[in-house]
Amino acid sequence: MSDGEAAPRSPEPGSESRGRTRERRRKARTVLVAHPSAELYGSDRVLLESVSGLLAAGWQVVATVPRPGPLVDELVARGAGVEICPTPVLRKSALRPAGLVRFALEVAASVAPACRLLARTGAEAVYVNTVTVPTWMLWGRVLRRRVLCHVHEAEGSASPLLRRLLALPLLLAHQVLVNSTFSLDVLGSAIPTLRRRATVIYNGVPGPSAPTPARAVLTPPIRLLFVGRLSPRKGPQVAVAAAAELQRRGVEVHLHLLGAVFSGYEWFEAQLRQAVAAAGLVDAVRFLGFDADVWPHLGASDIVVVPSVLDEPFGNTAVEAMLAARPLVVSATSGLREAAQGYPSAVFVTPDQPEALAEAVLDVVANWPVYREQALADSARARARHSVERYRSEVAAVVNRAAKSPSLSLGRRRLSRPRSR
Repeated sequence: MSDGEAAPRSPEPGSESRGRTRERRRKARTVLVAHPSAELYGSDRVLLESVSGLLAAGWQVVATVPRPGPLVDELVARGAGVEICPTPVLRKSALRPAGLVRFALEVAASVAPACRLLARTGAEAVYVNTVTVPTWMLWGRVLRRRVLCHVHEAEGSASPLLRRLLALPLLLAHQVLVNSTFSLDVLGSAIPTLRRRATVIYNGVPGPSAPTPARAVLTPPIRLLFVGRLSPRKGPQVAVAAAAELQRRGVEVHLHLLGAVFSGYEWFEAQLRQAVAAAGLVDAVRFLGFDADVWPHLGASDIVVVPSVLDEPFGNTAVEAMLAARPLVVSATSGLREAAQGYPSAVFVTPDQPEALAEAVLDVVANWPVYREQALADSARARARHSVERYRSEVAAVVNRAAKSPSLSLGRRRLSRPRSR
């Protein structure tokens, strides 16, 4: 080597690995995942598993939510990019004239930011998580992206007209994922052709690594736990009334309500607290608020109650109870029945009947050794049925199939890509 000739430099440690990572990212296909909130309730938690499945399958994931919240940090921790983008969220208030006008204005304001985001990310697929953000399906179609929608809602008790209106945006999706056969039946009753493009994938629900068995002896008070939104449809008011009924029968119970209200529903929590005071249950009922970590609360409980009064598309909280090895008293309706079927430790009751809920709790207490052992066995069944690994791979497989499809479809009509001359 001649004087002054630069010696070749050895690569810095790890530089080759970093280069390969950057190269993989450049080659990775991108999917834009649209979600209506940034909280950590049922569909929010399921979204995290969908994102993990897509990342594991080689997709680059960019998630978009309308505003910041605890879900954002969880998405980033799993490896997704996150963009805050104004998005109109479809709520029942949009069915009223004033609400419809407000929704239309929000749609108009969202067009430019949404289209810019799609263009900037280069996403070839749009994965819309819930039907409450239908505009993402429209923008995805307009910009010729593959569009998927994961349905987590099912209003089987709604009028046929309302069900059809809620399902209409799904005609824009190339592929529909649904979380239960109940949800599929509701969609099919509204628009029969949706059945042909729908795939049922039961939710993946992560549980504790080693569930703690329930206590062997039920010394008073009996510990009841409600997990979920504090909303009229979820039935915390039924749980409070059942606790009052049990107290009247001389059974000492403590009821913990784990969850918070939607913004704008503060009146319901105030109403619930008034009912607790009127029943003389101030010392027996605790409002715990929201906690992302439900397992310590489940581990401290004896019996979990899921007293929803209206249709539920599925029952994540029911599955969580079984994963935690806790006997469950659950409304015999819709997706809740589907989620809890086949588990001997689950007792079904008529919805919106506090007396029936109280009777079921008494039955579990009277036969505690049997229910306790059944709950332990059911925990293993639930882990197998709702494995997050199974869920992630199934979601990724559906997205991969949709992305590879060579044509765009809308209902029965197919729009072939133009041939090159």
